[in-house]
Amino acid sequence: MFYKGDMTALAILWDASHLWGLLAWRAAVAFRLPYRLVKAQEIAQGTLSDKTSLLLVPGGTARHKFAALGEKGRQALRDWVEKGGHYVGFCGGAGLGLNDGDGLGLCPWRRARITEWVQHFVSGHVRVELHPGHTLTEQARADGRELVALPIWWPGRFAVPAGTDCANTAGEVTVLARYAGLTPAICRDDPRFADFQVADMPLSSLSDDVLVEWARTYGVSLAPAFLDGQPCVLHGARGKGTYTLSYSHLETPGSPEANRWLASLLGSLSGGFPAGLPAGGEIPAWRPEAEPTLWRGELAGFPGSLAEAREHMAEIMRLGMAHGLLFSRTPWLTGWRSGVAGAALNNLYAALCVATAIAPTPEAEACWQRTGPRFIPLFNAFAQGVRDNLLAFRLSATMPEAVPRHRVMEQRNALFGTAMESAGPYKELLAMVDEVLFLSLHRGDAKRGAE
Repeated sequence: MFYKGDMTALAILWDASHLWGLLAWRAAVAFRLPYRLVKAQEIAQGTLSDKTSLLLVPGGTARHKFAALGEKGRQALRDWVEKGGHYVGFCGGAGLGLNDGDGLGLCPWRRARITEWVQHFVSGHVRVELHPGHTLTEQARADGRELVALPIWWPGRFAVPAGTDCANTAGEVTVLARYAGLTPAICRDDPRFADFQVADMPLSSLSDDVLVEWARTYGVSLAPAFLDGQPCVLHGARGKGTYTLSYSHLETPGSPEANRWLASLLGSLSGGFPAGLPAGGEIPAWRPEAEPTLWRGELAGFPGSLAEAREHMAEIMRLGMAHGLLFSRTPWLTGWRSGVAGAALNNLYAALCVATAIAPTPEAEACWQRTGPRFIPLFNAFAQGVRDNLLAFRLSATMPEAVPRHRVMEQRNALFGTAMESAGPYKELLAMVDEVLFLSLHRGDAKRGAE
């Protein structure tokens, strides 16, 4: 058995996670683990007890999670780790565990400042070297590979203290994995890395000579230097507990090497291995729009439904792809061109797909009865605004003198907020769907996870 005693020993922090929270939830279900989703307010109220052995903190903006916890929640989380809890954070969840102004200080390291934004706007699978002598990497290295393929999705970066050897242990912090470099030739020669992109450009489509020429002519460096030898995953002890901070999204669907390592990490930290682990330890590929729709038609007698909103979002995604503003990236993630609110579109579309594919709990239905009358007209106006904005992006690319880019960006920001701070109707709509999801998904036992 994976857990002893309490059947909800794995908790997943839901606040400010969105698409990344759904990926964490899918990992728990794929591994047939008993889980519960928790909110920051619940942590402040003491929901993390000695019967909760693992807290998984998905990606998302660290400062939003920090703010949601409040001082009381932050202290409760630190105390829980000190008493023996295991904190596992991905990307934004990793940043939350660091010793920054908007971090918990579980790990004494800090985040590195981003000075070249394009070098961090990278995504896909990268080469990573795992610590060869650590118990938490043994299972991931069982096939004998020295370098594994792990996915990153627009990661932050750890600030390495002066004099630190990133290859192994650095004082109280252990570097479990470090980047092993990536070049266009590697991306072309090894299919594991063919999906790696810098912004919306596949690295495999470029050459080393082109990168050198662009740097010389335009002063633009697209080769992300932090992928060469810098730490990717950290681990350390805090009191009787531990923290594991990963800028790799090990919960990425259909990423076998990452998924196997995640399974062994969870098993090692909890004292066992997942029961009913899928063959090869892989989290199944996920295509949100292919989920069966169970929640159709009208609820509680008022017009419209989440299913209709889902279909409108699907039309919007198809419109963006037809005009080259969106493009196929992975089954669960649609890529986007610079300036398009692609991350927000992915968040809302995935949330609607899951919300309409699961049987709602009574609590979720009651929530929809309260929010539906507000959601439906707001969404309809939002959807029309998004269609107009996407077509304006397209027209701006064709006739930049007639349709200034700044006007299009102003329209986008009114709908979505900025890239760093969501706002407007998008933020309100996503919050409503997010609450419906939380109330339907908040708890799963081993039997439910097997379904």
